[in-house]
Amino acid sequence: MKNALFALSLCAALVACDKSADAPLAADAQKPVGSTGSAPGNGAAESPAERPKDDASVMAATKTAAAAEPAYREVTVPAGTVLPLDLNSTVGSDTSNVEDPVRATLRRAITIDGLQALPAGTAVTGHVTEAAQSARVKGRGRIAFRFNQIDLPGEGGRMAISTGTVTRVAPATKKQDAAKIGAGAAGGAIVGGLLGGGDGAAKGAAVGGGAGTAVVLSTRGKDVRLGNGADLSVKLTAPLTVRVRVR
Repeated sequence: MKNALFALSLCAALVACDKSADAPLAADAQKPVGSTGSAPGNGAAESPAERPKDDASVMAATKTAAAAEPAYREVTVPAGTVLPLDLNSTVGSDTSNVEDPVRATLRRAITIDGLQALPAGTAVTGHVTEAAQSARVKGRGRIAFRFNQIDLPGEGGRMAISTGTVTRVAPATKKQDAAKIGAGAAGGAIVGGLLGGGDGAAKGAAVGGGAGTAVVLSTRGKDVRLGNGADLSVKLTAPLTVRVRVR
């Protein structure tokens, strides 16, 4: 009898212990996740009030970054636009050869729709297309060149361009040649007149004129040269599209 009572008491004690051990687990299971603590393995719960603030910060940072980036726009310089240039090379009908390089810089900026498409100082390069030295009696010195490259400042890089040809021709010397021949004829007439009268004057004029002609035949005409800093103006023969920074 005593043994039975002892067994019943032991069983009741074991049941009570099991219930007390399960009570905290049940209480924890009933707690809403994130209400008074943190969900297991997820760290601290995010407060809903903080989300709009974070989104606004991200948007502000994105706008700031976009404003800091430079903005560009494509601008087209139309064909027929005159480019005022300062020559940076020396060319001459008697000193240059075809294909010799020629360099120049833009004397003033070219503005299109209020935007500076080509700044002053922009470099252009090209080459000699004709170089003809003056000849005896006939023929005048002639030099010609054009530009086919433009070196844009900054990140613009080098681009191909098409321009008209710059041509310079030496001045004619016909009046000077006539003066030389006339002076020779007059001198010959004076000498012939002194030596042989009227007939001698005529012969002297012919001889003197021939001498003057010989001088002209042995003398070349003028050549033409353009030095560093010479003012030039060339036209674009094809449109040129460039990227212009607007911000």
